[in-house]
Amino acid sequence: MTATAPPSRRIRRARSLRLGVSAVVAAVALGLAGCGAGTSSDADGAGGGGGGGGAGGAGGASGASSPSPSADGTGGPTSISANVTRAKPVPVDTTVKVTGTGGQLHDVTLTSKAGDAIEGTLAGDGSTWRAGSLLEPNTTYVLKASMSSSGGDTSWKRRFHTQQLALSQQTYASVSPLNGQKVGVGFPVIVHFDVPVTDRASIEKHLSVQAQPAQKGSWHWFSDTEVHWRPQHYWQAGSTVTVHADINSVPAGNGIYGQSDRDVTFKVGAKHVYRVNMKTDQMKVYSNDKLLRTIPVTTGQPGFITRSGIKVIVQKYEKHTMNSETIGIPKGDPNYYNMKDVQWAMRMTYSGEFIHAAPWSVSSQGRENVSHGCTGMSTANADWLYHLTRVGDVVNEFGTSRKMEVTNGYGDWNMSFKDYKAGSALA
Repeated sequence: MTATAPPSRRIRRARSLRLGVSAVVAAVALGLAGCGAGTSSDADGAGGGGGGGGAGGAGGASGASSPSPSADGTGGPTSISANVTRAKPVPVDTTVKVTGTGGQLHDVTLTSKAGDAIEGTLAGDGSTWRAGSLLEPNTTYVLKASMSSSGGDTSWKRRFHTQQLALSQQTYASVSPLNGQKVGVGFPVIVHFDVPVTDRASIEKHLSVQAQPAQKGSWHWFSDTEVHWRPQHYWQAGSTVTVHADINSVPAGNGIYGQSDRDVTFKVGAKHVYRVNMKTDQMKVYSNDKLLRTIPVTTGQPGFITRSGIKVIVQKYEKHTMNSETIGIPKGDPNYYNMKDVQWAMRMTYSGEFIHAAPWSVSSQGRENVSHGCTGMSTANADWLYHLTRVGDVVNEFGTSRKMEVTNGYGDWNMSFKDYKAGSALA
């Protein structure tokens, strides 16, 4: 392939029947070799020619035939058949296929009762037509086709209904970054599923990332509900990235199917990388590899040591309340704190490490580490940095023995690309 704070939110939504496929009809006009009255059928009765095989699992379908002279004048049956039947519900992962024998298919349409059409492709020789997308659950479709032969035109129709799926049998993909968002170079693509995916390979085959300019990357599954994609190196500044999650009706394992396709396009801003040396208590701020400012900071004191590793800004707050109970320090503990309206706060880890204004520790900044794990700086420096920063910018903190966990925020960059690729279901 070329081509937030809390973990990605588990989105549950009221979902109505999905019927949104584009209406395009594949048609091939063929001249008739002679006069003749056509025939039509809406039955699943016997017919000449045999059923057409398909990629889906609807099997057992039959065709309707119309005896008419063959092209060489010796006489022979024409037949139109499909791999769907009205006798039983058709699985939603069926790729509908129509097959014609003894002539050439044309004017093939597949339309839901609501009037939404599924686009398809007609073979060059007019022998087969194949739908370009899968089916919606609990939906009635009408499949129509015509076929030209030396004996005239044959018309054919098949009505069928798809299987019904409960919400618990469908998984919806939420994608980050959001459509139209501009992010920093370290923001990985995150796809979250609200129902677990056990057939990861099946779903991953229908996920893709396209970047301009093109950049090598890989998917990595962190759980059955979350998969990320990152390039080998940070995104190139100025990139435009489009994520395709073409999972509608795709099997996700254990009787679950994908619900709704998603397309998301986002942009990447300037390359912002902040390097924090926790031994010297200095932060160097780089933009597009140019040093803009060196900022005195303070980080975690003994017992609250700040993690070393590559972190990514996941959220920003002009003001944010910081309460030690969220990191396991209760009221009554000597280290308890409850600070309201902390300014210019930028979250780096789910566990509670922030960059923020810390006017109470200015005398220690650049000299010693006195925080409970956050990276503090003067209000003026924090104000300047906050307004420079985008979600997705990179903070590389180093100098302590405590390591950053890969899943504690957007920690994807703490894994070698080789190991990252090994987390793909298609590796």
